[in-house]
Amino acid sequence: MSEKYILAIDQGTTGTTVALVTIQGEIFASSYREITQFYPEPGWVEHDPHEILESVYACIKELLETSKVAAKDIITMGITNQRETTVIWERETGEVIYKAIVWQCRRTSAICQELMNTPDAERITKITGLSMDPYFSATKIKWILDTIPGAYEKSKQGKLAFGTVDSWLIWNMSGGKRHVTDITNASRTMLFDLETQEWSQEILDIFGIPTGLLPQICDSDADFGSCEIDVLDNLNVPISGVAGDQHASLFGQACFNIADAKCTYGTGAFLLMNTGGEIKRSDKGLLSTVAWKVKGEIEYALEGSVFSAGATVQWLRDELNIIESSDSVEKLARSVNDTEGVYFVPAFTGLGAPYWDMDARGTIVGLTRGSNKAHIARAALEAIAYQCEEILTIMQQESANDILELKVDGGATNNGLLMQMQADISNCKINRAAVQETTVLGAAFIAGIGSGIWDSLSDISAMWESQTVYTPFMSDIERDRKRNDWSKAVERSKTWASDL
Repeated sequence: MSEKYILAIDQGTTGTTVALVTIQGEIFASSYREITQFYPEPGWVEHDPHEILESVYACIKELLETSKVAAKDIITMGITNQRETTVIWERETGEVIYKAIVWQCRRTSAICQELMNTPDAERITKITGLSMDPYFSATKIKWILDTIPGAYEKSKQGKLAFGTVDSWLIWNMSGGKRHVTDITNASRTMLFDLETQEWSQEILDIFGIPTGLLPQICDSDADFGSCEIDVLDNLNVPISGVAGDQHASLFGQACFNIADAKCTYGTGAFLLMNTGGEIKRSDKGLLSTVAWKVKGEIEYALEGSVFSAGATVQWLRDELNIIESSDSVEKLARSVNDTEGVYFVPAFTGLGAPYWDMDARGTIVGLTRGSNKAHIARAALEAIAYQCEEILTIMQQESANDILELKVDGGATNNGLLMQMQADISNCKINRAAVQETTVLGAAFIAGIGSGIWDSLSDISAMWESQTVYTPFMSDIERDRKRNDWSKAVERSKTWASDL
């Protein structure tokens, strides 16, 4: 009898990964393909939805060819995706009416500004758990409907469909039969009621979005339909697990207990802490969100988002040209023992949690005649750690739980200097997972539970393994001084735009 697999799709911001996961919870093989980033105006970010779809199909085709695995040996599929990114398409033809507006895009800042400090904004935050920011899908949907000629009328007539990337993939893979999303992705649209677990008609009315545009909300381990595509020999492979990328990572890291926390270091850095069946409300800029709904049980999370983590290192590489590759930043940063007072606030697209300042701009402060590219590289790594530390501190305050260990994943965790910085600045253990692809693994785990391969969360916990633990050794005095100086640098970043 041949080995059986779960096919897991991780459609991310910069590219698509597809992996085959065994029933022992191991990644057998994977394939990756980059997708094009479009920047039509400053602060605008777009993707081509058809390129996204083709990247998935190409990865599946390559994966099966290189691994020599037959489509008939795939038991089920799981999907995880970049969240908040917004796609609207014609139901009849499947053609998109505009490119996908990416979560990073800031074009809807004016819409958010109009709502700021109004009763509507307060209601939106109370219902959805999200802060008023262009990050989320609602204002992106409104922008498309208001901007594309005839779009609003078509949406009222039920001729258009909205979806985050999971919905777009499933709609196409099912041959247009299923217009669905999972509850985690729904909770990131700013249209979802955390308590009722349904779309909020009140918020739809605020934004002027017709209900008929929206997908059906399903549990994370629901039956999402069948994948009917040529590259899988049209075998109708079931799709039994879907979650937004950060929720899938939390699941893949086996953060199943209250106060379990993880950070994924990707383009941005995303910290989530499990709060169990209770919605924890934040007064200090964190988001309340659905962690997942599996086996009929919903769990919530507190989340903080750092907009620029890996993107900061990419900026050093692509714009300043002070490193040849992202991997080389660690060597450059280690060539000096300290930043010598240089602080780098990478607010290229504003500041995320806990500030939610869409007008903040990137700053480098503390420069002297002796400052060089190594100091800037080291300050860039420290900036990632400082931003994550601010979120961890608030999570502990607002949940009344101590975070003694942070599970980490993502490409930047290969940077040992950054991980040690995170441990020192956060004063907690940093536990690097043995398998770094925890996002794609989380999608596979949820699909495995949905299809009956595994029975419970304890089955998943038994498969999780640690690789490296980083322990803090920085003194309290030095830590406090650095945090204080970082806060001063952030204030410069926040006031920069208003001073112009």
